[in-house]
Amino acid sequence: MLTSGIMKLEVSTLLMAWFGLLSCTWAEFFTSVGHLTSLIHLEKQLVQALKEYILLNDAKLSVIKSWVEKRDALNLVIPEDEEGLVMAVSMYKLLRNLNEDWSVVKSFVLQDPSTEFSARLTSWRKHFPTDEDEVGAARALLRLQRMYKLDLKSLSKGALPGTKYRTTLSVNDCFRLGQIAHSIKDFHHSMLWMQQALKQLNAGEHSTISEVQVLNYLSNASFQLGDLPRAVDFTHHLLSLDSSHKQAQLNLPYFVKLLEEKSAGNLGNRVSETNLKTVFSVHDDSLSHLPTWEVFESLCRGEGVKLTPQKRKMLFCRYHHGNRTPALLIAPFKEEDEWDSPHIVRYYDVMSDEEIERIKEIAIPKMERSSIFNVNTASTHASVARISKSVFLVEEEDPVIGQVNRRIQLITGLSDETADLLQVACYGIGGLYGPHLDYFSGLEHSLETDESGNRVATFLNYMSDVEAGGATVFPELGAVISPKKGTALFWYNLLRSGKGNHLTRHGSCPVLVGCKWVSNRWFYERGQEFLRPCGPTEVD
Repeated sequence: MLTSGIMKLEVSTLLMAWFGLLSCTWAEFFTSVGHLTSLIHLEKQLVQALKEYILLNDAKLSVIKSWVEKRDALNLVIPEDEEGLVMAVSMYKLLRNLNEDWSVVKSFVLQDPSTEFSARLTSWRKHFPTDEDEVGAARALLRLQRMYKLDLKSLSKGALPGTKYRTTLSVNDCFRLGQIAHSIKDFHHSMLWMQQALKQLNAGEHSTISEVQVLNYLSNASFQLGDLPRAVDFTHHLLSLDSSHKQAQLNLPYFVKLLEEKSAGNLGNRVSETNLKTVFSVHDDSLSHLPTWEVFESLCRGEGVKLTPQKRKMLFCRYHHGNRTPALLIAPFKEEDEWDSPHIVRYYDVMSDEEIERIKEIAIPKMERSSIFNVNTASTHASVARISKSVFLVEEEDPVIGQVNRRIQLITGLSDETADLLQVACYGIGGLYGPHLDYFSGLEHSLETDESGNRVATFLNYMSDVEAGGATVFPELGAVISPKKGTALFWYNLLRSGKGNHLTRHGSCPVLVGCKWVSNRWFYERGQEFLRPCGPTEVD
């Protein structure tokens, strides 16, 4: 029984350690589907290893149990006559048993099958997600919830648009989401997730999270949102379950006093309910300060799209031969208008599946968190406005990179002497790029001070289809363009006068389902003087 108890304790300890590590969810906020697949394989390996560990210990305990039963069946008794042959035989038998049989048992018991499992767990541990990954994944989910106005009930059951498989969220999951939302001052969604956790608890779902813990967050979130009546109600409910809760004991009289002052109209200099809602609606992940952000969100949801029937009549398809370039006369590209002014076109069959896979293969090991360039400080920094992984690839790394670059140059008819390297980016679940301009604002006449000039044009390759989300939108145009694998978008960022065209402000909607792969090149003014000369008018 002692051995069995020790073994159970050992297994329990390993399990707690294992689940403690795996409680960190699968993804960073910029994690791709490829990373998720790798982590699923890792978890399957861990489960299989633990099954083997359990089988080995079960077999070990079975042998020990059988041996104990045989020894117990001998029914050894302390003899009354401590002299003579009986004593001698008994002594010999007992000594032999203690010396040989128990030595065998000792060595058998000391064989620890957990050693191999522990070694494997240690080697795999470096691939485990971190606490930062868990928080990132939660924030990505919250971001999707806000952006696409996802129904909480459906979300908690894993019913996302375009999904084939569902993963339901437990009380612990909902509570953790509410906790993280609270930590970034997104009190509205903290309330929603805590209410969902409470609902599932009241429905009888077993959880290590108590109702008191949930009510404590609900009380605080209600207060932060300025909803004093609900803050008082939640605090009363909490104290009815745990009358010794110190924080609730302190909060209740304060909330009641504020509520009475509000009812009497005597809040004075205190923050009013309206002001509280205003203050706390701007959470740490908020991007509402970005130009056209609200329009961007609406377009991502498919609202406010301005591609009217009249506009459609102005958009055409054609074969693109690049001003009768010999190579394109033989094999022209299919060109489709996506918008008339500014002129945004889509080219088809720009990259083959083989080229896409090879470029992804080269890029994946080198990819890092994407950053944003600050013109004022001439430095880059990470931002919640751009959540993806990216890398710039040089042609020397593989012939396929040069092939793609030459093709882009052929299609655009522009010089790439001053162009940026081919940039490859991957947007995982929740990955986005807020509304931005590709040209550097304030540097429209940078040829006077910079040898390359400003970014005159953008060529954007779509390297994957996206099941849901991930559209490229132009908020000031009301344009929404969906990714299509193998196609590419092209537009000019600068007018012929050299002035930046603010209508080209664009962004990438959060990926809801799947993974979005893109690559792009930015072309600069220097070298385009005779290929795209300045004109007397501002537009093409």
